[in-house]
Amino acid sequence: MTTAIVGAGIIGTALAYELQKRGRQVVLIDRDAPGMGASWGNMASIAVTEFMPASRPSVWRQIPGWMLDPEGPVRVRPAYMPRLIPWFMRFVAASRPSTLRKLEAAGAALCARVHDDLRPLLRETGLEGELTEEGCLSLYTDQAEFRADREHIEILERFGFAHRVLTGAEARELEPELSDSIGMAVLFPQNRSLRDPYRLVTGLADRFAAMGGRIEKAEVTGFERGERITALRLADGRSIAADEVVLAAGAFTARLSRLLDEKMPLETERGYHTQIMAPGISMRHSIIWPARAFMVTPTAGGIRVGGTVEMAGLDAAPDYRRAKITVRRAQTALPKLRCEDFTEWMGHRPAFPDTVPVMSASAKTPGVFYATGHGHLGVTYAATNARLMADLITGAAPPIDMTPYRIDRF
Repeated sequence: MTTAIVGAGIIGTALAYELQKRGRQVVLIDRDAPGMGASWGNMASIAVTEFMPASRPSVWRQIPGWMLDPEGPVRVRPAYMPRLIPWFMRFVAASRPSTLRKLEAAGAALCARVHDDLRPLLRETGLEGELTEEGCLSLYTDQAEFRADREHIEILERFGFAHRVLTGAEARELEPELSDSIGMAVLFPQNRSLRDPYRLVTGLADRFAAMGGRIEKAEVTGFERGERITALRLADGRSIAADEVVLAAGAFTARLSRLLDEKMPLETERGYHTQIMAPGISMRHSIIWPARAFMVTPTAGGIRVGGTVEMAGLDAAPDYRRAKITVRRAQTALPKLRCEDFTEWMGHRPAFPDTVPVMSASAKTPGVFYATGHGHLGVTYAATNARLMADLITGAAPPIDMTPYRIDRF
């Protein structure tokens, strides 16, 4: 069987490796080299505690105020607003209490598996050194900020995810560079970091190729099908024959699915980061500050600062003021942080309105599968997605119920 996977980010590359290992002949196709999209610029966090639906009322009720604030954590470009209305209506519909409980359970089921799937993958590919042993600190100025985030903590408690509440002094024992203004913190010990998320993707791609996998740098422009999929058409005029196709192109997957007459409510949450190579400080843990909507991770040889969401579609030019906002906020938590020898980046997170990814066979075309919409958790879910999707594709029984992740749930 020949399986073509479109999208060479961490999701597609990990799946390509897993399927090649299981005996499929796999071709991995992307218009860029492996790992050059969102996988290059993510925040390097295995964030198993961050599966909560963004459609919680406590979140979406704040969105109008955030959008009026030019430095708010969510920004919608005015010209893009009309196109976003159908997605946002689904987002609000996903806030019903009964729906939220199902979405929380779907996210928790994936996150509960993450380390059991990720660690074996890293060991067998010789990449175990890419995962740190330090966790993540969630920061709070005072009890009021902590109470505002209590819903998050209660969800984690309900599903049994480890965490430990710390005083400000205890947090500074773990990270001495933290500001004295930090009065409380929560340690998430399972939220490990990657030493370099891009190196993880390229390492997996190298192992995949060494096993006989094929990597094609090309743009997919169409499909050939009879009763089932038979080939992919490329922009350079070639075709690649395939018995199966997996669309794992992140935020660009919806453009491809439309070519198969299968629409999906997939949007891009544009994310920004600043990679600082001369920060003037050192860190061991990643940090997040929920009230100020930023994250800081020691990764890729420096310190990476990111956060906020911009809704502006796939084609609008970056607005790097968003990156500068998060650096200023990070400096409130890390007063000695310098922004020297730095680069700024923007990438596309693929987001469904209910925050749950699609990991599913097509509902319309036999031989087509989807693995997309992992949002902020692409690198977190990568090994688990590879295990579950490989089971679906090869006809094995997945270890969890895959119904919540079907394409036809919308």
